[in-house]
Amino acid sequence: MSVLKTINESIEEWLLTLFLSIAVASISVQIFMRFFLNSSLSWSEELARYCFIWLIYIAIAYGAKKARHITFDTLYDSLPDKGKKIMDVVAQILFGLFACLMVYYGLSVMQTILSYGQTSPALGINMALVYSAVPVGMFLTVIRLIQNLYNSIKY
Repeated sequence: MSVLKTINESIEEWLLTLFLSIAVASISVQIFMRFFLNSSLSWSEELARYCFIWLIYIAIAYGAKKARHITFDTLYDSLPDKGKKIMDVVAQILFGLFACLMVYYGLSVMQTILSYGQTSPALGINMALVYSAVPVGMFLTVIRLIQNLYNSIKY
């Protein structure tokens, strides 16, 4: 059970660290190659870009987990506690519905890319891997929103 608890508590942090590290390492190697060896790598910029795409969608889930997405506080702060709780629940439900739509349409786009067999120019990887960032990140977001919704209603 402690493994599941650890994964639940820190999966986004691990993934964000992984993708950021790969992107920074890739660009650093490219800089070194260009300035010191007068050569360049064909794949480093593409790898960094794809890592950044994954980073963005995982960061959405992380923001949902930490409740750090942009909010309009003026109206919220003027409400009584019960009104704040209702507004929290409604906002999480609406965000969850949007995230579910993104999962659905992200999977649809992935299926299309898989059927065409599109690969990236430099790395040669299937582009469905890159496009899978949308449904994976949004699915993690849905999980975090469900957890937040449960905690909002429970307390």
